[in-house]
Amino acid sequence: MGLRGYVAKRLLYTFFLILFVLTLNFIIFEVMPGDPTEFFIGSRQQQFMTIEEIKAKMAAIMHQWGLDQPLHVRYITYLQRMLTWNFGETSPNTGSKPIIPYLMDYLPNTIVLMGFSTVLSIVIGVILGVIAAYKRGGLFDSVSVISSLITFSLPTFWMGLLLISIFSTNLHLLPANRAVGDFMPLWNTYHLFGTEIAFPTMVEIQDRLIHLIMPVTVLTLFQYGNYLLLTRATMLETLTEDYIMTAKAKGLKERTIIFKHALKNASLPIITSSALALGFLISGAMITETVFSYPGIGKLTLDSIMVSMNYPVLHVIFYITALCVILANLISDLLYGIIDPRIKYG
Repeated sequence: MGLRGYVAKRLLYTFFLILFVLTLNFIIFEVMPGDPTEFFIGSRQQQFMTIEEIKAKMAAIMHQWGLDQPLHVRYITYLQRMLTWNFGETSPNTGSKPIIPYLMDYLPNTIVLMGFSTVLSIVIGVILGVIAAYKRGGLFDSVSVISSLITFSLPTFWMGLLLISIFSTNLHLLPANRAVGDFMPLWNTYHLFGTEIAFPTMVEIQDRLIHLIMPVTVLTLFQYGNYLLLTRATMLETLTEDYIMTAKAKGLKERTIIFKHALKNASLPIITSSALALGFLISGAMITETVFSYPGIGKLTLDSIMVSMNYPVLHVIFYITALCVILANLISDLLYGIIDPRIKYG
């Protein structure tokens, strides 16, 4: 088949997979219990309305959101909006704002938080996993495995509350919540090719980094153990291969054998795990963001479920998250052939 045929086949498969995800996403929200139109009106507002006024208001909301249309019409309209990225507006409880600008108030914060923590987890976990495999059975191996299991088992909300209690409440060293301090964000404005572009000042960058320390620490401690254990397991298997013994017999340096030969051939499961983690990057960390009141996609998702019943926003968040995971999985499959020449696309 070759690489081109494989890519074409995977792209076709990806298209049908996206349609399946969209259909499943549509069905989930259709079968959810309760009537969101009653929530949009509000219980306090209903106290001052007659039954006829409530019914008329509900009918107006259903017509506005197309809920009075037949199921197949709603499904086709939903597919058109998702595939064309014309997501429409948020629920009335959030002011019926355009969804994409609304998400952009939260998405950059999540990308920074999840990006830092995910990259740190992968780097720390892989390096410690390689060292633990090389020194298997020793003190470093035992300590690293036990510590990774402990941090992986601890609830993220407990670690977050513990850090807040120590470094914010008692020591007053770090801020306990939010992504930025009380001051108004300061921006420098530059004119480039006739366009006015604004950049944050070093004061705001420093303040945002300070607010990131504790949530990034919690997520890194929770995630790195997965990569450590995975790397250690794959490296232990690779280090017993014949070509590793041959490389040692040739007198190659231990560092070259471990990182250039063993790690490269043991990296396929690590690539898959890392790609999926990066795919879930924009989904946010719901519990951690809630504990630190961090305005990211994770906290927005929880608020959209528990507070505002913002179904249109939830549709978009789930859809974009699924897209990122599918794309990350496709990229990891293509990287296999680059890293391991033994893999043939056919």
